[in-house]
Amino acid sequence: MKLKSLFMAGAMSLAAGGAWADCAFENDVPLKSLSAGFEAWKAVTDAMAECGNFSASLDQEFREKQPEAFAADPALYQIGGVSNATLVPLLNAGTIRPVDDLVEKYGQNLLPNQLIKVDGKTMAIAMMVNAQHLMYRSDVLADLGIEEPKSYDDVLAAAAKIKEAGVMEYPIGATFKTGWNLGQEFVNMYLGEGGEFFGEGNMPTINNDQGVAALEMMKAMTEYMDPEYLVSDSTYVQQQFQQGKIAMANLWASRAAAMNDEAESQVVGKVTMAAAPMGSVAPATTVWWDGVVFATNMSDEEADAAFRVALEGMDEDMVRANNDAAVWLSPAYSAGELAAGAAASAEAGAKAYPASGPMGIMHTALGNGLADYLTGAKDAQTTLADIEADYTTAAKEAGLISN
Repeated sequence: MKLKSLFMAGAMSLAAGGAWADCAFENDVPLKSLSAGFEAWKAVTDAMAECGNFSASLDQEFREKQPEAFAADPALYQIGGVSNATLVPLLNAGTIRPVDDLVEKYGQNLLPNQLIKVDGKTMAIAMMVNAQHLMYRSDVLADLGIEEPKSYDDVLAAAAKIKEAGVMEYPIGATFKTGWNLGQEFVNMYLGEGGEFFGEGNMPTINNDQGVAALEMMKAMTEYMDPEYLVSDSTYVQQQFQQGKIAMANLWASRAAAMNDEAESQVVGKVTMAAAPMGSVAPATTVWWDGVVFATNMSDEEADAAFRVALEGMDEDMVRANNDAAVWLSPAYSAGELAAGAAASAEAGAKAYPASGPMGIMHTALGNGLADYLTGAKDAQTTLADIEADYTTAAKEAGLISN
């Protein structure tokens, strides 16, 4: 997947179209949304709110709350913010609706690559591409004569030099919070090593040399990280950067703009975006999309209004006003320095996150089990074997593995 090609395809497909204006209608149907809380979602939901009768819940625990909220009848939210992986449990539960009729009615200006189809039906509308990529303090590395890190061995060598020079006690930041974040870090590392998660019949295949290598690199990183790394999520790492406490992190592209926010950052203009560090065979990251879905358990009138409001939230005016908040899927988007890391990672061969029912279970098992190795409670092979066992039990209960 090459982001530059993606941008060009989008721009060409809508080259003859005009820009969308501010909210084109006055919404009189009460609507609510639940999504993540990073800057891009704030921009999108603020634009939705311009239509009236709309309120947004921006919550970093959204992935845990969405399944129950959308299963309620009526649904507690009409609009949900999702990504590759968080779409899956809603699909499996049947709590989001196909929107092909609404796309035909209102979506003439949507790009083809925004239409996320499952079994031929449009189940989500993508608004942006996201990926974790290397962010580093260019001033700190330059002062110490350190070249841009290309691999995690380079990151560790740079961290050692920064620490030895007394510049920072903990030069590396990472999203190692126990649960989803920690699981995602292993996914990145394991795919970078060329690992495969499943074999025939959805059986797990992570207890191997690639899995051990991924764990060992994660453990090596912790030697240069704040000791509270098991509570470190994206916001934690973002703030570490902004406060000048770390020099390097593999962090989401959607957090890049925050580094140059003069209202809260002490490192404006000092953080460079680069490709994710290479594993043995690929960049240690995954390419994602973020977008919107619509609840099954609401009236057709609400669905119609929700779709229109969502489109207003993603229109070209919003993109132009918040260009650097995300890597937007829009012809109005202009890729600049803050998108360079995501583009470089994709063009170096970063894989899309392998979202599926089995992967959702595997990700949970990883997030719950990896800390045992990092804290020294178990060795690498025992940790991976136990994670495989937990996955297998849950996958059998879900009917994904035959007994």
